Amino acid sequence: MLTKKQRDLLIFIKDYIQNTCLSPSFEEMNAGLDIKSKSGIHRLINALVERGFLARLPNKARALEVRKLPENVSSPSNSNTPAGRASAAPPKNNDAEEVAQLPLYGKIAAGTPIEALRQEHDMIGIPMGMLGVQPCYALTVEGDSMIKAGIMDGDIVVIEKCDRASDGEIVVALVDEEKVTLKRLRREIGSIVLMPENDAYQPIRLAPNRVRIQGRLRSLLRSY
Repeated sequence: MLTKKQRDLLIFIKDYIQNTCLSPSFEEMNAGLDIKSKSGIHRLINALVERGFLARLPNKARALEVRKLPENVSSPSNSNTPAGRASAAPPKNNDAEEVAQLPLYGKIAAGTPIEALRQEHDMIGIPMGMLGVQPCYALTVEGDSMIKAGIMDGDIVVIEKCDRASDGEIVVALVDEEKVTLKRLRREIGSIVLMPENDAYQPIRLAPNRVRIQGRLRSLLRSY
């Protein structure tokens, strides 16, 4: 039997993942349940994990996964995943999910192109359910330009390698062969627009020959 707050938090997390395919941050859970302290949310999460309703994915950067729901609450569905959103790992019945080791190339921000980072990089374990068919790599997000897409500073994004993407997808874009950024892709006549998801930032409008796509957002891990 869950308490009202435990049930409310579980439903909030379920709905958030269903709508965004991302785990909510502590701040979002605090606001959603009108709870003032992170410790209160932390205790509720621990209780839901102990009762088998939630699971933390087995990585340093942890993400939440809904394992089961109370009666009369519908299960989350991935059938309406929005374009350009990170895909959440599907629920598993086993506790030891297979993990793949991906290269963690560094921070995605203005700076060194991804190719230059491949000589030295760390590795990170990512659940197989969060990967695509094509090879993937991981990057650490630096900055808040994509917060309205649920992507926060410090998140680790899993990127599926590709050199083409559809309008509306969130992509890793290499600009002028020297600056890498994570933005939503939009095409206009004669230009490529890299759209932020934060009103404090302006769209980046460039000639197509100045932009090279290096991957699309596949999924995301968040530390708790």
